[in-house]
Amino acid sequence: MKLRFTAATVLFALPLSTFAADKKSAPKALESPSTPIRLSIDLTDSYRHIVHGRETIPVTAGALTLEYPEWIPGTHMPSGPIAQFAGIFFTANGQPLGWRRDDVDMYAFHLEVPAGVTEIEAKFDYLDTTTTSAFTSNNLTVLEWNNAVLYPAKIPVAKIKVTPSVTLPEGWHGGGALVPAGTSGNTTNFETTDVETLVDSPYIAGKYFHEIPLAPEITPKHFLDVAADTEEASNLPKATLEALNKLVRETRPLYKSSHYRDYHFVLSLSDKIRGEGLEHHQSSDNGVELDGYTNAGLAVSNAELLPHEFTHSWNGKYRRPARLYQPDYATPQQGDLLWVYEGMTQYWGNLLAARAGFWTPESYRDALASSAASLDTKPGRLWRNTEDTAIAAQSIRGGSAAWVSWRRSQDYYQEGELIWLDADTTIRKLTNDQKSLNDFVAIFLGAGGDTPAKVLPYEFNDVVKALNQVVAYNWAKFLKDRILSHGPGDPSIEAIAQSGYKLVYTDTMTPYLKSLYGRRGTATAMYSLGFSANREGVISDVYIDSLAYKAGLGPGEKIVAVNSTVFSADALYGALKAAKGTDKKIDLLVAIGTELKTVSFDYHDGEKYPRLERMEGAPAYLDEIIKPMTEETK
Repeated sequence: MKLRFTAATVLFALPLSTFAADKKSAPKALESPSTPIRLSIDLTDSYRHIVHGRETIPVTAGALTLEYPEWIPGTHMPSGPIAQFAGIFFTANGQPLGWRRDDVDMYAFHLEVPAGVTEIEAKFDYLDTTTTSAFTSNNLTVLEWNNAVLYPAKIPVAKIKVTPSVTLPEGWHGGGALVPAGTSGNTTNFETTDVETLVDSPYIAGKYFHEIPLAPEITPKHFLDVAADTEEASNLPKATLEALNKLVRETRPLYKSSHYRDYHFVLSLSDKIRGEGLEHHQSSDNGVELDGYTNAGLAVSNAELLPHEFTHSWNGKYRRPARLYQPDYATPQQGDLLWVYEGMTQYWGNLLAARAGFWTPESYRDALASSAASLDTKPGRLWRNTEDTAIAAQSIRGGSAAWVSWRRSQDYYQEGELIWLDADTTIRKLTNDQKSLNDFVAIFLGAGGDTPAKVLPYEFNDVVKALNQVVAYNWAKFLKDRILSHGPGDPSIEAIAQSGYKLVYTDTMTPYLKSLYGRRGTATAMYSLGFSANREGVISDVYIDSLAYKAGLGPGEKIVAVNSTVFSADALYGALKAAKGTDKKIDLLVAIGTELKTVSFDYHDGEKYPRLERMEGAPAYLDEIIKPMTEETK
């Protein structure tokens, strides 16, 4: 890396008093410059987790504020990694130009542009040093453009033109939704676009990269842009590619529209960079383990990723809650309708995983049972309704698993899934199985037919109106009863019964749960004793008022032994099994700080794991819902 300027040079370019905060003279709204920003990204040092950027920005003389993206679409929170944005230097006509960060908005940079200057140059680095969200390795990089771009404040990002380019390490290739305009050596130039589209178009590159056409008979075109840390992993299993082709084919009869020029599934396979699942309008950013589709257990737990993010092109990007769509990345987003944005996408993404063949029907039902059981037993529903989990998404997204069943987290996903299953089965019941939620999404998500990428915002009443176009009903009350309800129990659990199945608990873990818990390294007794732990025995969560809670267990405590056997998941499950129907107690040796204590459970009902069981004589709506809408093209 070449250091262009010394710190002293920039520091004394202009006195800092030039940028003293003046709360009474905030910059006026600016007009979009007619000349595009030129943005050049250099990935040749990405193997050591640093990305170099150079940006030429058209300006006029006077006060200028540049913003770094803060509220990233799809994350539902102010997630822009400003702490990793470093080495920032500005010049005007080749001379250093001073700057001052805003005292309140950490994402804003104030400059004073000298007279006669028509453009300034910014040079900066993005330091990919956060291991939980790293997107660079020595063999591949997923470039999220929001990490390495500045834009003029007070201008809608859809109106700011930008001409991007990217320079790759020798031997690398890449792809994504941006339209290439030519190459020069290792540099790819892209057609001029706008900042909104740029940030919405991740680019993947690597030593082992392939671009694979999907369902070639379908227009618009669809591609898989895949890169992996090994050549072997980049060649996906035949079954995965077949399911991905079927997924593309399944969306056309369902949504009856497309809202993109073409679509790119951006997929990384690596144990070195972060897992990911982030929607974009004309692409999606997906990241799984190196063997995420070759390992049978991981393939089951990863099955809904691609269908979920693909569905977001319609639900979340094209149709978007009005207050989740803001003119720039500095304006806070509001998530009260995330049970539609994410919840309905959870419903269709999981269904499409089954319809396309990523999941078997059994795996889909097992996943649905897991979601339903979690919600139906979750004590946090006593005080917090689903709408509040959506409104508070920015504060509860991610974070610790400690007491999460009481605090609640992003339950608008799973609870939204049940709400939309409830709506689907209700429509089928009201219309004697003549209509379904398929008809709703054709109206709601297919509005306007095929269109270019654009946003069609909606409010709660727009959702109700579209449902009433399918069948007249008091849909406003139906939805509010569910999103505003409190526990115990989930009101949408009735949708399981209405679909022809019932939620039951057995002593046998389903293959889906085995894959899910195996991936997370979880040992669970949530539905029996009321706690879960990691593979080392550290308790992650405890149900309020469960046997574990009453026995004094809490998150962070470590189970050292089970019935005099060193802790393991198998030891815990074996103890539950051995105590079933007997008078044997289950003894846990627990470390609390530096102290040890023994906790005994007089529990004899054995292991408990959720699954769905067919209700004889009831309409088999769920079986109909899972069925593919197309025949496989050979």
